[in-house]
Amino acid sequence: MTDVSEFYILSHIFISLVGAILLLAIWSNIRQRFKQLLEENDTQKRVDKGLLYLSLAMFVWVISGCWSYAGHYFSFKEALSFQFGIHLLSIVNNMFLLLALFYFYYAPQFIYNNKKNIKTILIVIVLTAILTSGLSAFPELNANYSGVNINAIPDLMLSAFLCSLLGISLFRTFAYRGLKIVGVISVLVIVLVFSSQLSEVFINYGNNFSNNLIKIIAKTSLISIFLVLATTWVIRLANMPKPNEMTISFLDWSLVKISIPTKGVFEETIDFGSKTTQYKNLLKFAIRRKYGEGESQSLIVSLGGEIKNQTYLTRIIDNINTILKLDSNQSLERRDVFTFIGEGRYRLRMIPNHITIDATLLEEFCKTPENSDYSSLIHKI
Repeated sequence: MTDVSEFYILSHIFISLVGAILLLAIWSNIRQRFKQLLEENDTQKRVDKGLLYLSLAMFVWVISGCWSYAGHYFSFKEALSFQFGIHLLSIVNNMFLLLALFYFYYAPQFIYNNKKNIKTILIVIVLTAILTSGLSAFPELNANYSGVNINAIPDLMLSAFLCSLLGISLFRTFAYRGLKIVGVISVLVIVLVFSSQLSEVFINYGNNFSNNLIKIIAKTSLISIFLVLATTWVIRLANMPKPNEMTISFLDWSLVKISIPTKGVFEETIDFGSKTTQYKNLLKFAIRRKYGEGESQSLIVSLGGEIKNQTYLTRIIDNINTILKLDSNQSLERRDVFTFIGEGRYRLRMIPNHITIDATLLEEFCKTPENSDYSSLIHKI
């Protein structure tokens, strides 16, 4: 083992260990401080474990570094057992990163809180690792085919897919939180992380020193990005309105009075005016939250649901922000008003006792044929 390789491996272990411990400590502290807020949903307890899985992924980096050091030190790097260990650790690392994305609110929609797709991708990860391990069993495939290691191609393709998901998720998260510069940097870091793996496939890519330097820079930068992510998460949770402090009253057609003290909104009246679709959708959520039980408290927001697109939810929030002229620190996000409970279902975050609907308005709304389900829902009480 060269001095350069030894320096890289030991640096990799130390940096990954420190980053993993820091993220785990932050996650533990956040969970203790904001446990009630994170577990506010009665029908489906969900604690955001995104940072936990990121820290576990880094602990896997530590184990991988120790395994690589042992392989170099005891001279069994070329053995099948060593390759099997590397591929197994790669599977676990990719699984933890994917599970972390499951909790990223701004991750691509087919990943965020979608158990079916997560299971499918996990199966693909396992099959890819099996294929890579199978190819490793044939030494002749490790030979230089025009400077390419055939057995490393499947793992590189999987890494490209996961890096693209992570890059998109990080950029969206930071962009929506007013940190576009950090979002751009995070994308560049993800590109660097992917490029650091090219030397595993392309034999003539760079040299030992440059490749190891890129890997150290990429992983150190990625850990820094994760720590910034954790900081923004803390700020986000601290500023997130609590369900038991928010109130909403439907006074008349298009008129709503809302109070969200955390955002500096106290008994403000909102006139939706000609935005009748937005008003009706908000009223539907309020009726279901106040009078429903279990799944009937929520609405399916998808192509086949009662509300066809999530854009309708965003428009409600944007309209409220515009009418109330809320600044960047006060402006509401969709998560402040609506809770996503999985499988395309959303519900209002206010507790039922803090939702008031004018009796005449409620009667008129339920009289229309398309709202007959709401009439039966109310009469169950």
